[in-house]
Amino acid sequence: MLAKHGLLGDYKFRGKDGALAFIRQAGCIQFDPVDVCGRNAELTLQSRLPGFTKNMLDELLYADRLLADYPDKNLSIIPIEDWPYFERYRAASRANLDGYPEMGGLIGQARAIISETGPVCSDDLKFEGDFFWRSAIHWSAGGNLSRSVLEQMYTSGDLVVHHKKGTRKYYDLAEKHISLEILNAPEPLHDEFEHQKWRVLRRIGAVGILWNRPSDAWLYIWGLTPAIRGDVFDALIGEGRITGVKVDGILGALYIRAEDMPLLEEVMRLDKIKPRCELIAPLDPMMWDRKLIKALFGFAYSWEIYTPAHMRKYGVYVLPLLYGDRFIGRVEPVRDSKSNALKIKNIWYETGIKQTKTIQSAMEKRLKRFAAFNGCGQIEWLTGDTPAGAP
Repeated sequence: MLAKHGLLGDYKFRGKDGALAFIRQAGCIQFDPVDVCGRNAELTLQSRLPGFTKNMLDELLYADRLLADYPDKNLSIIPIEDWPYFERYRAASRANLDGYPEMGGLIGQARAIISETGPVCSDDLKFEGDFFWRSAIHWSAGGNLSRSVLEQMYTSGDLVVHHKKGTRKYYDLAEKHISLEILNAPEPLHDEFEHQKWRVLRRIGAVGILWNRPSDAWLYIWGLTPAIRGDVFDALIGEGRITGVKVDGILGALYIRAEDMPLLEEVMRLDKIKPRCELIAPLDPMMWDRKLIKALFGFAYSWEIYTPAHMRKYGVYVLPLLYGDRFIGRVEPVRDSKSNALKIKNIWYETGIKQTKTIQSAMEKRLKRFAAFNGCGQIEWLTGDTPAGAP
C-alpha cells in the first residue's frame, strides 16, 4: 500500500507532472474546504511530492485544465479525461429539473449573464426569493436562489469551477474550458453493472488494497448494495482484473489490482527500506477505510473536526504521522498567518514508539518542510514535547 502511494522509500512522484500522475493513479482525491494547515487535497499531495506547492494544484485545475472539480468520492478532484464516465450523474441532475420548473428560466438568465460578464460567484447573481432545492447528485440544499442555480448548472455539467477564492467558488461555462471532444463524448459504459465495476476497480487502485466489506471507500457509487458489490468482486476476479491476497492476522482475503502484482512482489523482496517521515491528510485515499488501516497498521484514526469538543480524544485537525512503514503518532499543526508561524499544538506518539534521535530528527526536518509548504517562516511549539534543538 505504501509503495503504491509513493510513501515508501524514495519519492516516486515529483513536480507538477508527479501530482497529475498520482491523481490519475488514484482516480480522484477528495476536496475539503477546511484550511487549518492546508486543504485536504493539498495535504494529500504534499506527502508524496518533495517541494509541492499549492500553486501546482491550482495550475493543474484552472490553468492547464488537466483536472476538474467534480463529485466522485464526495467533493473531489478528478482527471479531466474521466469526465465522460460521469455523464450518467449529469443526466440525472438534468432530469432533476423536472421537479423544479422555476429553475429552467433562472438557468437561462444565469447562462446569459455568464456569457456576457465571465466567471461569477453566487453574490454576482441578483436573483431574489428562495425555494428549497436539492441537487440530484450533490448533498447541497437550501434557499439561496443564486447559489442553487449555480450548483444545479455545475452538477449538470453546464458550468465548471473557474477558480476559487478561499471557500468561494467562481463558475464559468464548461465549453470555454473543456474540449468539445471530452465535453460531448458519449458515456463509455452505458451498462450500470459495468460502470459499477469501473468504479470499484478504480477505488481498489486508489487505496491500493481493499476487502469486500462495507467501507467508506465505496461512498458515492450509486446502487452498490452489498449483494451487487459481491457480484462486482466476483466479476473482476473472473476477468483477472483483481487478485486476492492473504495478510497474516486478517480474516478473509484482501484484493489488489492485477496490474499491481509486480509491485507487491517487488516490495516483498525488500530487506529494508529508507524510512521517510510524512504527515498524512485526514481524507487521504489511503485513509478511506480506517478499519482497514487499523487492521493493517494497528493505527486507530478518526477525524475529530466535527466531534464535539468535550468528546475529542485528540484535537480538531490532527494529521497521522507516518515513519517508514509504521504510523507512529499524530500531530496537530495550525498555520498562523498573523505571526507567519506553523504552530504545533500537540504531538501524540503511539504506545511503544521510542522517541529516538533518529525519529526526532526526521520529524523535525519534515515539520520544517511542512512549514515551508504552508508559507510559514518559523515553527512555534505549543507542546511540552519540543524536540531538543528544534527551531
